[in-house]
Amino acid sequence: MCGIVGYIGKNASIPFLLNGLKRLEYRGYDSVGLAVHDGSKIQINKTAGRIAALQDLTNRHPLSGCLGIGHTRWATHGEPNSINAHPHTGNKNMLAIVHNGIIENFDLLKKELSAKGHTFKSDTDSEILAHLFEENMNNGFDLVEAVRQGLNLVKGTYGLAVICDHHPDMFIAARLGSPMVIGHGNGENYIASDAAPFIGYTKDVTYLDDGEIAVVKNDSVTVKTIDDQVVNKSIHIIDTDLKQIEKEGYSHYMLKEIMEQPQTLRNTTRGRLLLEEGTAKLGGLENDIESLLYSRRIIITACGTSWHAALLGEYMLEELVGIPVEVEYASEFRYRNPILGDDTTVIAISQSGETADTLAAIREARRKRSKVFGICNVVGSSIARETDAGVYLHAGPEIGVASTKAFTSQVTVLTLITLLLGRIRSISTAQGRDLAQNLQAIPQHVETVLKNRKQIEQIAKEFQNVKNFLYLGRGYNFPVALEGALKLKEISYIHAEGYPAAEMKHGPIALIDENMPVVVIAIKDNTYDKIISNIEEVKARKGRVIAIANEGDTEIANKADKVIYVPHSREMFSPLLTIIPLQLLAYYIAINRNCDVDQPRNLAKSVTVE
Repeated sequence: MCGIVGYIGKNASIPFLLNGLKRLEYRGYDSVGLAVHDGSKIQINKTAGRIAALQDLTNRHPLSGCLGIGHTRWATHGEPNSINAHPHTGNKNMLAIVHNGIIENFDLLKKELSAKGHTFKSDTDSEILAHLFEENMNNGFDLVEAVRQGLNLVKGTYGLAVICDHHPDMFIAARLGSPMVIGHGNGENYIASDAAPFIGYTKDVTYLDDGEIAVVKNDSVTVKTIDDQVVNKSIHIIDTDLKQIEKEGYSHYMLKEIMEQPQTLRNTTRGRLLLEEGTAKLGGLENDIESLLYSRRIIITACGTSWHAALLGEYMLEELVGIPVEVEYASEFRYRNPILGDDTTVIAISQSGETADTLAAIREARRKRSKVFGICNVVGSSIARETDAGVYLHAGPEIGVASTKAFTSQVTVLTLITLLLGRIRSISTAQGRDLAQNLQAIPQHVETVLKNRKQIEQIAKEFQNVKNFLYLGRGYNFPVALEGALKLKEISYIHAEGYPAAEMKHGPIALIDENMPVVVIAIKDNTYDKIISNIEEVKARKGRVIAIANEGDTEIANKADKVIYVPHSREMFSPLLTIIPLQLLAYYIAINRNCDVDQPRNLAKSVTVE
């Protein structure tokens, strides 16, 4: 969601801050701002809208100084406008703060501070922090202690950066439930809410953990707990390069990431898929494989697109491994007192590794003594550090808000886990080899689908102005119907619903008329005849059908209005192929509607607040 950047060093801070904020645009935001210490006082520029508006404001009202912080805001408390934009200051403008997260007891703190003479300018919960720290400084605390004492009064979550006019030589960063990363340079240091702003500046980073406060100077970083205990932090190396976060000639990050999927799928399986043995090798699970094998049941928890991948994991694990699996929305998991224990294994899936609901689910599972594994894309993320073991996707940075390559990589990792466990439990060597060979062929099949994108672009033109879509699938392709509908909703703002095809008769069929396009995933599997019947039911009510079918299927061409073909594969691997045309269909429809596909309205890439 919101993004934070900060710089202290020997150079002007503005170039890094603006460039860093641009790198964080993918997180989603509606206002933006900067605070820079010019050596004697703090200067602030902030505005509603995009970073381009802030750049224009800064050109007209220049800021100068070697210490500064910046912020992109995704509104929670208070509408998006220049007053509610960060940074925020207290009464005396002696310090400025930028904040990610939610302060749950801000009403109580606001009343107490108002009684002490503090006047508030914004509608945000975040502004409370500036006044709270200022009040502590008025009472004689130095900056570091003022922040520490203040945070001990706060209930909620925060990723936080603070600068003070009395201290041109440092800023403070803190974290509780919202990620913060420190970048280490040569005579200069950085902070950000993720490592993307550091690329090209430094590869050396430190991840703050919950309840930690960092004092960052140009030549040192000191980290303590909120209880004032010194913490010795490790420095990690990030290996992302500039090429991975640039568009490389594509119009949008989303299209680039769709087109990258043959390579990202190869990256996800490289060194892990053992063809001769017919199994998989996953180093992150090696020491904990027994926990999975002998679990009474497995719970997979996730949100959004990751939840759809989790459903496919459920189907595969139950079919080939024989362990009962449940899929839970992480946003609901901890609020319903789930039945957990040491005989249950929890797998948490998150692209960013920072999803607040999924982190909360992990902590609930650990509290109840369950073993917790993680599947995520970002090395060093909170989920990677808080789980007992896990598997990285190796999909590379995903910038587009609507997840594409991360979804197919998540499904691939779940397939590798299924293959590994299945071979130990029940699958023969011959079966394992067949599965491994079929999985190895998937990237090439994806390339075949991508070559047909011009046809999908033409179909999108015909359907760009409709108001509703229905997506139908059966078996392994029901979660694909859900994911296809989600992609369309996210980036084109067209209402869409995904359903199991058989459920159409239990309600959605009432919506079908000549204005209702229906996307039907109709591959040649054991439900094919049933799917054909569903298509007939749609056509009988004048609905328009877009079918996703296997190459060589001549029957379906006589039934559907439009057919998009994908290569044949084993049924369990088909979602890796059928989702590709649905991603492209959503993309081209959104482009035709002049939507911002990389930064859809109201959405954030990483949901770091509840």
